[in-house]
Amino acid sequence: MQHSTREQIAALAGVFQAAGLVDRLAKTGQVSETALEPSIQSLFITSPETVSEVYGGYDKLTEGRQLLKGVLARDTKAIQGDIIRYSLALIHLEKKLKSKSEMLSTIAQQIEKTTTQVAHFGLLHENVLSSLGGLYLQTISTFKTRIQVTGEQTYLQIPANANKIRAILLAGIRSAMLWRQTGGSRWQLFFTRKKLLDALNQL
Repeated sequence: MQHSTREQIAALAGVFQAAGLVDRLAKTGQVSETALEPSIQSLFITSPETVSEVYGGYDKLTEGRQLLKGVLARDTKAIQGDIIRYSLALIHLEKKLKSKSEMLSTIAQQIEKTTTQVAHFGLLHENVLSSLGGLYLQTISTFKTRIQVTGEQTYLQIPANANKIRAILLAGIRSAMLWRQTGGSRWQLFFTRKKLLDALNQL
């Protein structure tokens, strides 16, 4: 896999896209399948040649790119606090996860099993999202640091939405892993902001 700034920023856009989906689902109760598909797909692309392949093309990261651009450009009108909070939390949780070899193995095995469901039902079927949501609950949710999702309780209490949110958060962890694997780190968000913004504009 290439370790260019372009690949790094694409992976980071994947993190922000997941965060944006969680925020929208928690506050409106719905997200489009077109927006959701690249994030969920990323969980099943385990041996990619490029970051683009993970999401099915850079064009599938439009929402994540827009959200990230607002942050890097320090556009106060575009910056959304909850989305930034979710994104940074996903990066933090992935950092904790990388030292948990047994948990990583469990996640890999369960995702492999879920591919059978995907083949049978389809990528975004409720059974698939339920399995992924359950996997997040079984693994990432056991960390002391947890992501507190803010939204309308009416939507958050719907089991299908809860599963979908957890599945998206798991996809966000996947993107955070790509961000790290391509050389990304949190300090870059503060000290190489312009370089990242230039790379983002080139996607």
